[in-house]
Amino acid sequence: MSLLKSEPAGSVKSLEELFAIAAAMEQEAATRYAEIAARMRHEGDPALADVFERLSADEQSHLDSVVHWSEKTKGQAPDPVRIRWELPETFDDEGAATIHPRLLSAYRALSMAVRNEERAFAFWSYVAAHAEVPEIRQAAETMAHEELGHVATLRRERRSAFHAERRHAQTGPEGIENGSSFAALERRLADLLEPLAGQASPEERLCLQEFTHESRRLADELEQFPISMRAAEPAKGTSSDPVALAELLTDRYLEAGDAMQDEESLERVQTFAGRAIARLAWLRADLPELQRARD
Repeated sequence: MSLLKSEPAGSVKSLEELFAIAAAMEQEAATRYAEIAARMRHEGDPALADVFERLSADEQSHLDSVVHWSEKTKGQAPDPVRIRWELPETFDDEGAATIHPRLLSAYRALSMAVRNEERAFAFWSYVAAHAEVPEIRQAAETMAHEELGHVATLRRERRSAFHAERRHAQTGPEGIENGSSFAALERRLADLLEPLAGQASPEERLCLQEFTHESRRLADELEQFPISMRAAEPAKGTSSDPVALAELLTDRYLEAGDAMQDEESLERVQTFAGRAIARLAWLRADLPELQRARD
């Protein structure tokens, strides 16, 4: 749960409460994105305003879906009074509401949106894991699956924004070999994490050892049963940075899922993507602190 700033203070006890929580999360995101869009337009950056307006519209569409699901299942719209505890923060504008537009870009805006969706995925995964009745667990798993789809969509758009900005600047990143296999990337990540485990605290060491073993298991499985996809663009600075490499793997799994034609393959790749997101969340939150302590 490192992706969330705090663990939920309680567990979801009813579908009505689940719908109320989902609606509150989507409403907050839609409102905050709309506010940033208005500021971008006021500051004279219509291109960025368009990005945030579309993000707001997407969140409003998600909210409409939750309302429809609640009305269809329970005969009423989500009621905020059903929420019994303070929700952990799943939306973070990362300074976009106050930063000067010159310091923002479509790529950075979409990166922020990706992280927000990853936090929502982590939240619903937590709710599902702690659900006391099957209907709550199943509904939370559905919400987590929806958030994973949102992550995949935003990451595709973020890649497009990156390439557009790269073409505009007429420069390109240098990085790992084009078309590196999933198995090779997983083994490389394991090789980077293994020595860090020996320098970590007992709790962090356990997590790093688990990630290392998982990467090696995944590499073995992927060598035996590969994931087929088109060659990907090279990525910058992934050869020695475990966080960047973990993010690259997350991107690649999500991109592979977009290309799957059968349900079994899609489910397999989505499982990899979900585990990769959880791994990335921990590394992004805890590894910098560990590396500072080591230095």
